[in-house]
Amino acid sequence: KQTSKPSPDLKSCFECCIKCLGGVPYASLVATILCFCGVALFCGCGHVALTGTLTILENHFSKITADHAMLTDIIQLMQYVIYGIASFFFLYGIILLAEGFYTTSAVKELHSEFKTTVCGRCISGMFVFLTYILGIAWLGVFGFSAVPVFLFYNMWSTCAALRSPMANLTSIDSICVDVRQYGIIPWNATPGKACGSTLGDICNTSEFYLSYHLYIVACAGAGATVIALIHYLMILSANWAYLKDASHLHAYQDIKMKEERELQDIQSRSKECLNSYS
Repeated sequence: KQTSKPSPDLKSCFECCIKCLGGVPYASLVATILCFCGVALFCGCGHVALTGTLTILENHFSKITADHAMLTDIIQLMQYVIYGIASFFFLYGIILLAEGFYTTSAVKELHSEFKTTVCGRCISGMFVFLTYILGIAWLGVFGFSAVPVFLFYNMWSTCAALRSPMANLTSIDSICVDVRQYGIIPWNATPGKACGSTLGDICNTSEFYLSYHLYIVACAGAGATVIALIHYLMILSANWAYLKDASHLHAYQDIKMKEERELQDIQSRSKECLNSYS
């Protein structure tokens, strides 16, 4: 019984695929996917949640447009900022992924003529610094995104207290939520607060339910983005250290090659001298 051997073309194709897979920077790829998912959750859910929040305020807490005009402008500005954040991190993630490809040791083995330059090391160092600044900024974004979650949770807890058996012992109308105390709308806004059954109706609306859960998801997305940036920072620092070591190695190899050439020249000259004497 004869066993068929794989053809040389199939074997070479398989080896090429294995070699290409070895050049993929999997750490950068995972960080990029995590960053894209986190930013997408934060931007998409945050945009819809802000719209729902404005609808709740206009319908139940601030009947006069002039009272929440500034808040409306701020929410619209934040929505435009969300568009910019999504576009920036889409491009930045692709750039960092490309930087990971070109600084992976497996990719360098595919290109034997690869040599590090001062410009390349400066670019890698710039990415480390920029990612560090973005990581600190996203820590602030993560903390800021937890504020609406806290506010909606307080309202949700108050509505749960309305439905509890203990609420029957007191007057339901005495249980209220006043959003003016959070500085969202001015103190002269009317009605500014919701009590009793009115508050219960607000908590049962689709806008409140959807906005509350979207804020939670947006906060989780901001946290995922922070983790992705920390991951990027570790990867970029390792790549920068590798480029620095590679530059020293190339410099050592160049000096060694020059010394070997000089030694060969000296040996060839000495042989010529011996031949001339003989």
